[in-house]
Amino acid sequence: MRLSLQGKLSVRDLTIFAMLGAIMFMSRLLMAMIPNVHVLGLFIASITITYRTRALIPIYVFVLLDGVYWGFSIWWMPYLYVWLPLWFTFMIAGKVNLPLKVQAPLYMVLCALHGLSFGTLYAPAHAFFFRLSFQGMLAWIAAGLPFDVIHAIGNFAAATLIIPLTALLKKLDRGQIVT
Repeated sequence: MRLSLQGKLSVRDLTIFAMLGAIMFMSRLLMAMIPNVHVLGLFIASITITYRTRALIPIYVFVLLDGVYWGFSIWWMPYLYVWLPLWFTFMIAGKVNLPLKVQAPLYMVLCALHGLSFGTLYAPAHAFFFRLSFQGMLAWIAAGLPFDVIHAIGNFAAATLIIPLTALLKKLDRGQIVT
């Protein structure tokens, strides 16, 4: 990661992060025809392993673009926090030195678990906004479980590309890819 003399992000880094956020947003738009299936987990995992804490920049560029495009409404509010558990999980997983044959299935399972828990992560905000009781929130979670299973399967499949995408991003970050 290149920093300017003042410790701030370079123009190159800001450009890369903006592009990654935009790619995440476009990937969601392109996959919108398949409900609950997207490659956001793949991108969040790869950028977190590569850029660590600074991965929050492209994640929140994506969140902001999603709000601008679809509207800042009640559905959008959980997006402010729902990606953080996945980011945090890969902050930890990215630091653990494991063989590739262990990393790949671990990353796939971690992404799948985030997909499976997505409705549960979303539920507290909806319970608050719609004034659901605790039992109402649990019913909301239960009603969404089939969709979360689809989300988990999609995340599991997309996560097969975390290691190659991370390798590509690391080469890009080191300047080994000439444009």
